[in-house]
Amino acid sequence: MEPSQTPTQLIRLLRGLTSELDLFGAEFAARNGLHPTDLRGLIHLLDADRAGAVVTPGRLGAALGLNSAGTTGLVDRLARSGLIRRERDEEDRRKVRLVVEERAVELGEAFFGGLVADLMAAMGAFGEVELAVARRFLVAMTGVVAAARAD
Repeated sequence: MEPSQTPTQLIRLLRGLTSELDLFGAEFAARNGLHPTDLRGLIHLLDADRAGAVVTPGRLGAALGLNSAGTTGLVDRLARSGLIRRERDEEDRRKVRLVVEERAVELGEAFFGGLVADLMAAMGAFGEVELAVARRFLVAMTGVVAAARAD
């Protein structure tokens, strides 16, 4: 392994990327009157929406590590902001699902679209094999952090 690619240096690079993404997200949150937790919740909901997954308040709270009161506050804030709505589940009317409003998608695209385009362009400098290794690496690192958080 080259000295410039020691595991410690890779960890520092991951931390640096995480910090930059957090700062970018914090700017979005501040511009739109959102709390950082609101942004994490909205990102989770947008990702689930793109994947066609149904998210209930309970699932959202579990994904973000929030208790019931924190989840209710989060959902209330996002709904008041017009970014999501609560909707009764068609199969089980006792359940409530959270639905992303088009405004949230548009807001996210307006702010993050340029960054995503730039990230995609930067990825163009890498071959399929390199991107596959990067993906495997990031999945493994995310798993380690998630496991540590669960402990």
